[in-house]
Amino acid sequence: MTEDAPKRGTENPSVDLARPFDGQAALLECLYAQSRAGRWSVPRERFAAALERSAKKALEPGAVSPQRLQDYLGGLHLEDLALATACAEGLEAAWEHFFTAYRAYLRAAAAAILRCKAGSAEACDLADSLFSELYGLAGGKGAERSLFRYFHGRSSLKTWLRAVLAQRHIDSIRAGRRFEELGEDETGDGRPRTLLGPQLQPGDPHRERYAASFTRALQAALERLEPQEKERLRLYYAEEKTLAEIGRLLGEHESSVSRHLDRVRRDLRQAVEDILRQGIGSANGSAFQPGLSDAEIVLCFEYSAGDTPIDLEKLLPRPKSPGPPAGKRTP
Repeated sequence: MTEDAPKRGTENPSVDLARPFDGQAALLECLYAQSRAGRWSVPRERFAAALERSAKKALEPGAVSPQRLQDYLGGLHLEDLALATACAEGLEAAWEHFFTAYRAYLRAAAAAILRCKAGSAEACDLADSLFSELYGLAGGKGAERSLFRYFHGRSSLKTWLRAVLAQRHIDSIRAGRRFEELGEDETGDGRPRTLLGPQLQPGDPHRERYAASFTRALQAALERLEPQEKERLRLYYAEEKTLAEIGRLLGEHESSVSRHLDRVRRDLRQAVEDILRQGIGSANGSAFQPGLSDAEIVLCFEYSAGDTPIDLEKLLPRPKSPGPPAGKRTP
């Protein structure tokens, strides 16, 4: 939240997520202004409903303080959420902006998922087929039909769209496999059964598996890091220390800490992708996990970032041996 965001007192121990803005009109007004929803003519009550859905999805009922609600909502991608809400409502200006700003991105993302050239017919078909469902044309125009209602603002709109494309691609592959496995004897009439085109299911039944795969891959990647690299990550993410505090503890300059963290994050992401692509061996009672496709890897990252909390204190435990002596600086 910005510094001029409304301050909430502690007179109410918890917030009713069914009516999160009761008595908090100033908070809603602040969020509405930050989202710039007014440029799409989104009514406040519709934007408030989108915020309410997001809070209900992520927060535990009965245990949300006014400050916790404010922190959560303030951390959302508010402008993206406003645009998605406007598009779900079928507001023409918002839809035209989305089409202009995101069509090229969707085609590029589709090309990356399909591993084909940008602008190819396959990439264009995958990307463009998504527009009707986003607009709500799959079952009638309107917010109740649009896939945008499943966007909650926790990730950027681009990240969410890429995950939707990846899920559509995987659903299409699964539907094709079911068709191929369906023999004449199973139809009962000697003719192949006609399957409807793949439909995006908002609730992916494989979601938990993908999230668990990400955690296993992340753990394996972390085990490959040097002790000092893991210590930097532990101090920054698990203990939430500042760069300056980490520098003092490790005897490094603040700029060196930042540079090393950036490098480790890049290397770690690449390592996780490689592990997921190659497959994860059995360990501690866990079965061998075969390698995943690029589209499935996209879902692993998206699902883990969205709903699945990662226990960083468990993945990055305190080292048994003391760290490097203070005063020894890393170039």
